[in-house]
Amino acid sequence: MSVPPDKIFKAYDIRGIYGEDIDGDVAYAIGRAFARVLSGLVGKPTADLHVGLGRDMRLSAPELSARYRDGLMREGAHVTDAGMIATEMLYFLVGSRGLDGGLMCTASHNPKAYTGAKLVRDGALALSGDTGIDDIRVLVQNGLMDASEVAPGAATADSAGSGSCESADIYAEFQAAVLSFIDPEQIAPLKVVVDGGNGMAGLMVGPVLRDLRLDLTETYWVPDGNFPDHEPNPLLEDNRRAIIERVRATGADLGIAWDGDADRCFFFDETGAFIDGDFLTALLAEALLAKHNGESILYDVRASRAVPDTVLAAGGTPYINRVGHAFFKGRMRDEGALFGGEVSGHYYFRDFYCADSGTLPALLILEHLSKQGKPLSALLARYRERYFISGEVNSEVSDPQAKMQEISEHYADAQQQWLDGVSIDYDDWHFNVRPSNTEPLLRLCLESLRSHEDMLRRRDEVLALIRS
Repeated sequence: MSVPPDKIFKAYDIRGIYGEDIDGDVAYAIGRAFARVLSGLVGKPTADLHVGLGRDMRLSAPELSARYRDGLMREGAHVTDAGMIATEMLYFLVGSRGLDGGLMCTASHNPKAYTGAKLVRDGALALSGDTGIDDIRVLVQNGLMDASEVAPGAATADSAGSGSCESADIYAEFQAAVLSFIDPEQIAPLKVVVDGGNGMAGLMVGPVLRDLRLDLTETYWVPDGNFPDHEPNPLLEDNRRAIIERVRATGADLGIAWDGDADRCFFFDETGAFIDGDFLTALLAEALLAKHNGESILYDVRASRAVPDTVLAAGGTPYINRVGHAFFKGRMRDEGALFGGEVSGHYYFRDFYCADSGTLPALLILEHLSKQGKPLSALLARYRERYFISGEVNSEVSDPQAKMQEISEHYADAQQQWLDGVSIDYDDWHFNVRPSNTEPLLRLCLESLRSHEDMLRRRDEVLALIRS
């Protein structure tokens, strides 16, 4: 393959179709470019870099991970290769060992044909389009030009020499670390259905759950890059059907499903009802604030008011934030925030290097549910009966910025905020409209505090304006 297409360089990662957008040669070039950009970010010559490496269960991952490794080593970096792990384990590797950065070979929740990479610098802080990924794109697409044009102070390939590699097994270390976030003795003998989507959850969190007093039903729990059962994306309704049916059939107390690289988990109550990310963020915030009173909590601009209301009631301080893990991790460091939650199912923890985790929410919710001694639906009733949310609704528009300005003018009597797109706030309803990073789309999330019917009416009113 010659030059990879622009489209593989996303706002928060690198992702494309194996063999069509990304092959071994592209991975090798990305590995080299990452070393050069990382060198500039952390202020070290590439020969002094220590970089973590991991891969998921995708069929192309062994080949591409090896090529990423070779590219890093060609620039002089020392690589710690943890083999087949989940994404949050790569974050743990970088954070716990004080590495300069890390590369995870994964395509997250995407279908079988996809591959890609998630990249972090020291402290497991994510690279994004604004901080590193675009620099990598320029280097790769320009044939690895002199890095000084992109990352001042970085070493060039000619001066880097040859790196080295060591293998590391971090499973036991990781599992002990996440278990320290809860009191295992508090966990009741709950009946739990888990769905790994044939991704990395089974290997990552399975041993931890089996050591608790749980009655586990494990489904699609063995990593398999063919995804023979369903795609590893629990946000799609078709992929939820199996766990919903199993929860109902077994009379389980809850269900938990993970995406492919297992850095996100999703919950279902004992009736099989899906739990929205807003409400899960509120529950997690409440559980954490019970242990750490007075701390600050981040939530994203799309979220239900259930989140700040719950945080305030639990004695915490809520801060609204831009969508995206790079923004959450950076802001958490700036604020010293205990926890951050996104509607999309990314949950971040200060004491886990401000990284997102699919293991910690599962453990914390199991502990919280055990302590409360009530069905999960009962814990959620106060949210479902008061906060009526639309979910995210996408609309294609030719000029997103102009349309957001039109929305702002139309609702000029409301409180407004332009932190991420435009947020319109009235006393009894509010919404956010934000542009897609990669497509000519506007994304609407709306909430009414009156009724489900009022939410539908307001949603349709705003959609009519967006689509007019």
